[in-house]
Amino acid sequence: MPGMGGGPIGMKNNEKAKNFKETMKRLLAYMKPYMPMIIIALMLAIGSAAFSIAGPKVLGNAVTKIFEGLVAKVGGTGTGIDFGYIGSRLLILAGLYAASSLFSFVQGYMMAGVSQKVSYNLRKEISEKINRMPLKYFDKNTHGEVLSRVTNDVDTVSQTLNQSLSQIITSVTMLIGILIMMLTISWLMTLASVLILPLSVIFISLIVKKSQKYFKSQQEYLGHVNGHVEEIFGGHNIMKAFNGEKKALDTFDKLNDTLYTSAWKSQFLSGMMMPIIFFVGNLGYVMVSILGGWLAIRNTIAVGDILAFVQYVRQFSQPLGQVAQVANVLQSTAAAAERVFEFLGEEEETEDIEKPVGTDKIKGGVTFEKVHFGYNAENIIINNFSADIKPGQRVAIVGPTGAGKTTMVKLLMRFYDLNDGDIYVDGSKISDFRRNDLRGLFGMVLQDTWLFNGTIMENIRYGKTDATDEEVIKAAKAAHAHHFIKTLPDGYNMVLNEEASNVSQGQKQLLTIARAILSDPKILILDEATSSVDTRTEVLIQKAMENLMKDRTSFIIAHRLSTIRDADLILVMKDGDIEEQGTHEQLLAEDGFYASLYNSQFENNEAS
Repeated sequence: MPGMGGGPIGMKNNEKAKNFKETMKRLLAYMKPYMPMIIIALMLAIGSAAFSIAGPKVLGNAVTKIFEGLVAKVGGTGTGIDFGYIGSRLLILAGLYAASSLFSFVQGYMMAGVSQKVSYNLRKEISEKINRMPLKYFDKNTHGEVLSRVTNDVDTVSQTLNQSLSQIITSVTMLIGILIMMLTISWLMTLASVLILPLSVIFISLIVKKSQKYFKSQQEYLGHVNGHVEEIFGGHNIMKAFNGEKKALDTFDKLNDTLYTSAWKSQFLSGMMMPIIFFVGNLGYVMVSILGGWLAIRNTIAVGDILAFVQYVRQFSQPLGQVAQVANVLQSTAAAAERVFEFLGEEEETEDIEKPVGTDKIKGGVTFEKVHFGYNAENIIINNFSADIKPGQRVAIVGPTGAGKTTMVKLLMRFYDLNDGDIYVDGSKISDFRRNDLRGLFGMVLQDTWLFNGTIMENIRYGKTDATDEEVIKAAKAAHAHHFIKTLPDGYNMVLNEEASNVSQGQKQLLTIARAILSDPKILILDEATSSVDTRTEVLIQKAMENLMKDRTSFIIAHRLSTIRDADLILVMKDGDIEEQGTHEQLLAEDGFYASLYNSQFENNEAS
């Protein structure tokens, strides 16, 4: 049977939808706008099957005429073969097969269009959905899982829709049509043929049941092998540095041996299906030939009808296999569609208000008022946080790892909504702004740099898409990135690869700083912005930052306390609360938590 020999069908049995009926109903709703095209395609599929079914009967009539003509010629009772009749039958046969092929081509073209439009709409909805989803969803789910739904699951739906809908109609039409044609020739031969079929079904079900676990193991260990290879190559230097070659090879050999064992068993078992089907089919041919010969001797059936019947028997097993295949494919389609619909049904960010506050006259004042927040409602990590930052102030947020420093910035930009309390920008709640407008007020330079596959010019211009080349170069100079950019091949037109690994970590940071300078934000956020550059470059960047932060509200998150001595206000965080606040000199004079943090770093630097 088509599709039974390669293995994927065996795997698809393991991937079933939790609610097949509801999922397929929802998928059909997506196809509703294209229902006229689908109906026409299905009618064409029925027509193609009907023309194909009629072919053997017409051919059988021609063969019967040839046989009768030869018998009459030999017996001397006739003039021989009627070639005019044979010619007309052959023309009709050619017309039937041509019409069948044409109908099949047109319906295939139409269904391909429908399936691609459905998948296009699904991808578009997923893309729009991603932009409406809160960040907490991406904290709980890996990027690979999200990408899998956009690519693999939608592709599965697209491919199977293209094949399954028309194939199941064609197969059912073929089954019914062939059975009717067989009955019109001989009910006895039809009964003999149908009685043989359960044998192949029994054998195939036994093989599929046996091979299921091997197909599952094959896919599982294929993933393990790929994951191991990716991990080892990704950390190749570390593996070599710690002499881990033998351990890596031993692990690979163990995984590869298991993959080999399960793969050859699954392929061997699936490879047995076709020989079994052919064997059972040949038994059917033997029975049909014996019965046909016996009936022909008794003059109850024509010779051409025996030939037609043999062709129908050969065709009869094909739609049966296709129906079994489509049943498996539909399970896989439903499982993939269900994953897509689950994603589309995920909780979204709350909608922006209808009459948002404008941002034209924002100066940059920020107030935190009794803020409470937790990534999980049961585990509040920011407790009763309050602070008042004047426009143009430089605010440093310091504290040990896990104190909530970066979380405060995420709340300020409304990546997450508060559990309690309020945050104000120039006296307006951040929830009164449109999210896009609010985030447009901020320029960010993070500890983890983000650059995309494109030229250096394009990466810097990402901060202000309508900036001229001169403005980009001016920003690069302010970030002290211009000098190293000019030394690179193609300069500003050098293309960064997907991982931006063709520039150093420090150079990446300089480019992101140039991007922030170009965007000219009202409020600046620096999250360990100079952590990945050398001391000399850090000094240059600090000078650039002095110009950037002038008359601009700035939040500086820092672990190296020496970098924030000149801050107008230092917020010292501990366990989600402000432990202390003040200037550098005031906090040292208090000899509290900040002083102990600062002195410990100073002592560590002295010791090193």
